[in-house]
Amino acid sequence: MTAHLPQDDAGTPRAQAGPNPQHLLTTLLGEYLDSADAGLPSMAVVAMLGEFGISESSARAALSRLTRRGLIAVRGSGRPPVYHLTPQAIARHRSRMDQFLSFGARPPRWTGDWVTVSFSLPQSGQAPRHAVRKALGSLGFARLYDSVWIRPGSDSGPVTRALHDILDDVEGGRWSVMHTRFAEEAGPHGPAAAYDLAGLASTYEAFTARYADLRAAVREGEVDASRALVARTSVMDSWRKFADIDPDLPEHLLPAPWPRQAARELMLEIHSALGSLAEARLIQVATPHWPDAASWITHFRVSEDSVSVPAGRGR
Repeated sequence: MTAHLPQDDAGTPRAQAGPNPQHLLTTLLGEYLDSADAGLPSMAVVAMLGEFGISESSARAALSRLTRRGLIAVRGSGRPPVYHLTPQAIARHRSRMDQFLSFGARPPRWTGDWVTVSFSLPQSGQAPRHAVRKALGSLGFARLYDSVWIRPGSDSGPVTRALHDILDDVEGGRWSVMHTRFAEEAGPHGPAAAYDLAGLASTYEAFTARYADLRAAVREGEVDASRALVARTSVMDSWRKFADIDPDLPEHLLPAPWPRQAARELMLEIHSALGSLAEARLIQVATPHWPDAASWITHFRVSEDSVSVPAGRGR
């Protein structure tokens, strides 16, 4: 499993080239809206994304794509259109924000269990082989040997269903899903060999280095509301990827010192300190196109039990 430093963000990316408008809009909606009742005018979305250098045409294209994906829906038939988050999107956003903000808060509960997948396909099965590898990667598996993939834990249901879907009709294909334990779990032939932990550590260290100056500016009170929105969103956009690329292995399988905690503390300090400022800037930007913006825009924060909750605006 190779970890790569995300290249689509920076400490203050207002003028940067290449941010993904759809991904950015998903981050903004997930961070700052928490109600399916809010009617969001399209021009407010254009103004929000304009803070990040996104053109109007790209903003409208992002809206269309999120509508097709079912994350947002059009309310009524007026022009210009008014959008709202779907209840399913709200539930997903809350779950994902909790995942992102609580990730790394405490060591995983470890039982020593691993789910192991082994498969064998005929030489002609290049397409299903690629499909299997893609599915395994998306489910958090790493390749230990050529056709042996592992992931920590004991939940084998999702991978079993995925393999049935891909391989049941492949002639000559064989596969097994197993619950395993390693006799020498922490040794050189153990499961940690499946992961590029050195690369992942470098990615955490690069994250910390990238945002060190921003944290210093936050501590000195030098970040205004305009910069706060862009910077806070950038930090979260960078941090959220770790929940997908970090296998969250138990401490005894990680090299020491492990840099995740330092990266998490930096993220939380910036994210918490800039929350109200970023919310205020988003309201300021959206209000000319959305008079009710202040009634709906909020921001997520981490509670004492490491669960993310909306700050709330007394609706």
